[in-house]
Amino acid sequence: MEARLDPMKDDLPLMANTGYMLVKHYILDLDVDFKSKVIEGIIVLFFETGNGYRKTSGTGKECCQSQFDETCKMRASEPCHIPVTNVLTCSSETEYSDFALCGEEDASDKNGNHSNEEQASGISSSKDCCDIESNGNKDFLLVLDCCDLSVLKVEEVDVTAVSGIEKFTSAKLTDVSKGLENLRNQIVHELVTLPADRWKEQLCYFTRCSQAPGCGELLFTTGPWSLEIRKSGIRTPTDFPHAIRIWYKTRPEGRSVTWTTDQSGRPCVYTMGSPINNRALFPCQEPPVALSTWQASVRTAASFVVLMSGENSAEPVQLREGVLSWYYYVTMPMPASTFTIAVGCWQEVKQQSFTAATQTNIEFSLPSSQADFRWCGEICGHVEYPCRFQNPATRLQAVIPYRVFAPCCLVERCEERLLRLIPQCLSAAYTTLGTHPFSRLDVLIVPSNFSSLGMASPHIIFLSQSVLPGGSHLCGTRLCHEIAHAWFGLAIGARDWTEEWISEGFATFLEDLFWARAQQQLSHDEAKGQQELKALLRWRRLKDEVQNSEEELQVLRPKKESTGELSGSGASVVKHGLKAEKIFMQVHYLKGYFLLRSLARTIGEASYLASLRKFVHKFHGQLVLSQDFLCMLLEDIPEQKESGLTVESIFQNWLDTSGIPKPLLEEGEPWRECQLVRQVSGEVTKWIQTNQRIRKSGKKKRKQDEVVFQKLLPDQLVLLLESLLEEKTLCPRILQCLEKTYQLREQDAEVRHRWCELVVKHKYVPGYGDVEKFLREDQAMGVYLYGELMVNEDVKQQQLAHKCFAAAREHMDASSAKVVAEMLF
Repeated sequence: MEARLDPMKDDLPLMANTGYMLVKHYILDLDVDFKSKVIEGIIVLFFETGNGYRKTSGTGKECCQSQFDETCKMRASEPCHIPVTNVLTCSSETEYSDFALCGEEDASDKNGNHSNEEQASGISSSKDCCDIESNGNKDFLLVLDCCDLSVLKVEEVDVTAVSGIEKFTSAKLTDVSKGLENLRNQIVHELVTLPADRWKEQLCYFTRCSQAPGCGELLFTTGPWSLEIRKSGIRTPTDFPHAIRIWYKTRPEGRSVTWTTDQSGRPCVYTMGSPINNRALFPCQEPPVALSTWQASVRTAASFVVLMSGENSAEPVQLREGVLSWYYYVTMPMPASTFTIAVGCWQEVKQQSFTAATQTNIEFSLPSSQADFRWCGEICGHVEYPCRFQNPATRLQAVIPYRVFAPCCLVERCEERLLRLIPQCLSAAYTTLGTHPFSRLDVLIVPSNFSSLGMASPHIIFLSQSVLPGGSHLCGTRLCHEIAHAWFGLAIGARDWTEEWISEGFATFLEDLFWARAQQQLSHDEAKGQQELKALLRWRRLKDEVQNSEEELQVLRPKKESTGELSGSGASVVKHGLKAEKIFMQVHYLKGYFLLRSLARTIGEASYLASLRKFVHKFHGQLVLSQDFLCMLLEDIPEQKESGLTVESIFQNWLDTSGIPKPLLEEGEPWRECQLVRQVSGEVTKWIQTNQRIRKSGKKKRKQDEVVFQKLLPDQLVLLLESLLEEKTLCPRILQCLEKTYQLREQDAEVRHRWCELVVKHKYVPGYGDVEKFLREDQAMGVYLYGELMVNEDVKQQQLAHKCFAAAREHMDASSAKVVAEMLF
């Protein structure tokens, strides 16, 4: 099955059979050990029978049996693991503060200890484990996504042993006429389907159930991409245990977990699952349709801080001397891929003069169409959970509570740069889209080996240290981009991960709108000028990427008409999901941005933003495909269909083909008339003329060589340096003058990257130190420079590339290291 689901080595297989069973809730109970670089512990999964099985079930027993048969046959020859009984003791010393929410405490679970008493499982040999057929019947296989994990033991959880659990079933716990298995599954069903207003009670009972004794070990097999679990004699998902406990360990080399040191030299670990998401952090269901909630307790040494995707700002509890426990929870169902954890010696960044009272007084204004922000009593379209869009108080919260964490050596810079930007950007986002989907926000400056400028997860944003140097521009725009993902990418997710543009295209488009409003004093014309300048820079980047990347990677809907389709079991693949180079491409950002920009220009910005707000209200908490947005947009603007703007034409012109979209080419380049762009053009001319004069006159400096250059904005500097990169030759004196005139070494990372490109192209030896510094400190952006250093075939430059890679390789992101190694060796 794994071979069939992974026909190309570059496709990421999503193995979980979500069509049969869906995880509704995870409870993680973990220990983080920095000495062994291992996260070890237990995960308890609570299931519901999948929609695919329920819909086709006639008798409740025989449906999908042919698909089960095929699955079982595929595995009949695979090795199986015998579950062991003398493994890791399932002991948690955490006491959950939310226990009191239940109104009573279970004395047997007071200390959080999991019982290891088990009933006989009937396992006697590996032959029995591998014997898929039993008395002519086929056992149902539960398939979870799993990679780079050591699974130690799997067992069924006896939820009937929890005190007070009888409230979740109409049958008495002593009534076994229908079988204990059915009773346990009925209890889990009642628990996972509790109304949203009982979420505290639900979390409490999830916790108690996770600590209940086991009632039999389950057979399991691990493969390259999956964990397969079965219970002897159980033929259907309906009868399979709906609460299971898994003992496991991560591996130091696991691709979802990064062990490294922070900028202060202290050990830390964080999860950035690309490209395999979280399957090397815990066994899970990776397909987007597997929306679930979670709770997590994480124990580690007292010198560390644990940050996580969680609705609560966790307060650590001391378990014993030198050990703290951190507890987080989430009540909004999300894909398992969005779960994020970071453990390190982070320090919270605080500014005494910038108090909480100041945060709440930030000015904001709603657009004229305030009705867009009112709920008016509509029913949400998502599954039931405590939704902020239905809460009158949260609908008026322009700035959600936030915290900033960083290694100690960067605290002062974060205080100066980042702390004041966050409320401005949050308020700007609220002014544009309305209610914040999440209740709070942590922002963490991650280690220098982080492979991008930022990453958004529920309740937490990772930012690269590269956004801090220079002025506020790069930091602000990147913060706006990640905040936009709260709506597009998290609250509204893609039903098929190949449609990345739904997340990245929207975030790129919205970052400009958010940043314009975050700057507050910006006039309308100034904001438009900045946006046109940005559009030109993105246009140049898109042309470059189209010319220098594989055509198949330029398609925004690579699965085309099959987008969103799953196999009968629910398994699928992410097309090109394992291609290392795809991580560094921005085509889905850029083409998505230009599509949304084109639609906004066609429809009008006011109408377009009103449609965006309507889309958010209608689809928050749900998964969508491209047509969901496009159909709603065109329904609101029916006259556009007369001009030939249809969902089909947008697919054909923008999403389903490689290269530059035809409508974008036909639009021309309106940004050429932008005053900021014309100003740069004038400055480029001055530099080119000065370079020509110096080359003609030699090294001797003449008075008439003195030229007055204008001060430029960061994006203008990027455009200036990119334009000068097109010149065949720039003399050393010009490069020296360039750096001095604009103080390029003090600019933001986008500007310094272009400066390094100029240094490499013209073999400007005095600038090699800048290149080395960039490759060391700005790893999120430095991959391309390695290629430039090698292409010139200059011995000094190649030595520089090898030196920098050797110093960074041990802690470099795996995908980055792979791409750079291919360039160098």
